[in-house]
Amino acid sequence: METLYQEFFNLEIMRKVLPMILAGLKQTAFLCVMLIPIGLISGIFSMLGATSERRWIRWPSIVFIDFFRAFPPLVLIIFVYSGIPFLGLQVPAMAAIAVAFLLNSASYYGEIYRAGMKSVPKGQREAARSTGLSAFQTFIYVTFPQAVRNVLPDLLSNTVELVKLTTLASVISVPELLHSADLARSLTYNTSPLILAAAIYLVVLWPVMRLVSRLQNRLS
Repeated sequence: METLYQEFFNLEIMRKVLPMILAGLKQTAFLCVMLIPIGLISGIFSMLGATSERRWIRWPSIVFIDFFRAFPPLVLIIFVYSGIPFLGLQVPAMAAIAVAFLLNSASYYGEIYRAGMKSVPKGQREAARSTGLSAFQTFIYVTFPQAVRNVLPDLLSNTVELVKLTTLASVISVPELLHSADLARSLTYNTSPLILAAAIYLVVLWPVMRLVSRLQNRLS
C-alpha cells in the first residue's frame, strides 16, 4: 500500500510539480479558448454547405463532413505538422493544431447543426417567409435558434470531447496539461504528476457533463 501511495499519490511530488502543471493548464485553457469558437463557427459554414439547395455546394460539403469525421484527429495533427513542410511551408505547432482542429471540429459541429436544422419543422420556415422575412432573416431569427436549442446537449458533449482532444497537442510538443504532466513524470520518475493532471481534468469537466445530462433530461 505504501508503494502504491508513493508511486501514484505522492503529495510531496505533486506539490513540487504543481507550478509546471498549472502552466500546462493555462496552455490548455488557451487552446480551448482558441479552438472552441473555431469549431462552433466553422461548423455553421459546414452545415450551411451540407443543407444548401445547390448540389455543387451540398455534396462536397457532405463529403467533407463525412471524411473528416472518419479521419483520426491524431493522424490529422501529425499530417498537418509534419506533412505540410514537405511542400516548403513551415507550420508552427499552434498553427498546426488550429488547422487540424478546424477541419475536425467543422465536420463534427456541422453534423450536429445539420441534425438540429432537420429537427425544425418545415412549417416554421414557411410561416416566417410568409411574414415577409428573407431567407437569411428566417435562418437567423427563426430556424437556427431552434436548431441550436434542440441539439444543445450534443453541442456541449462535443465541446467536452474537444477539450479532451487538446491532449493530442502533446504529440507535437505543445506544452499543454498532459505534456507538462508527462514532462514532470519524466523528471521525477514518478506517476503522481499524471494523476494530478487527471484530477484537474475531472474537476473541470465533470460539472459540464452533469450539466449535459440535466439538459438532456429536460429536453426529453
